[in-house]
Amino acid sequence: MQKSVEDARPHSLFEDVYALVVGCVLIVLGLLLLRAAGLTTGGIAGLSLLFSYLLPVPVGLLFALINLPFFLFAGRVMGRRFMIKTVLLNLGIVITAGLAPEVFRLATIAPPVAAFAGGMVIGMGTLSVARHGAGVGGIGVIGLWLQQRHGWNAGRTQILFDAVILGASLTVLSPEAFIWSMLSAAAISGILMAWHRPGRYTGY
Repeated sequence: MQKSVEDARPHSLFEDVYALVVGCVLIVLGLLLLRAAGLTTGGIAGLSLLFSYLLPVPVGLLFALINLPFFLFAGRVMGRRFMIKTVLLNLGIVITAGLAPEVFRLATIAPPVAAFAGGMVIGMGTLSVARHGAGVGGIGVIGLWLQQRHGWNAGRTQILFDAVILGASLTVLSPEAFIWSMLSAAAISGILMAWHRPGRYTGY
């Protein structure tokens, strides 16, 4: 018999920390794969990649800077605990992305592989932290809030926002890169639609 939310056993501190580390590593890896192929995607990850092609600022730092206004929103509507975890995750992303070039260099990758693999690992990273009461920030926080408050599927909400972000990327990307970027966004949303449904997972 499926446990109710009230009966669910809370995650331990170690489980929460490990989930944030896993999510951080996966999200940064996905960003590196997409960046190497000159692609973007949806959500804050897509915005940070898009701006990284226009500004001489590391993608990890852009990720955190774009998220700043959403931290206050997270604390207001999702609670202080959610906000703290989300801030810690973003700090981890900045640090990990900054260290990544020293330990990981990707010379070349085919755009179809980068789009699919990059989208999947970002999606799994997002799922990892969402299941432990955190978010990657920005649109992800809004999607999680709408899911908890109104029962809207986080994956479908993400798709709507992604359409706007990807539309803006047409001013920077080639038509071919735009098509593969759409695939990466679909891969992220597909992960959330399949495995982050209300009632399927009740632990925090």
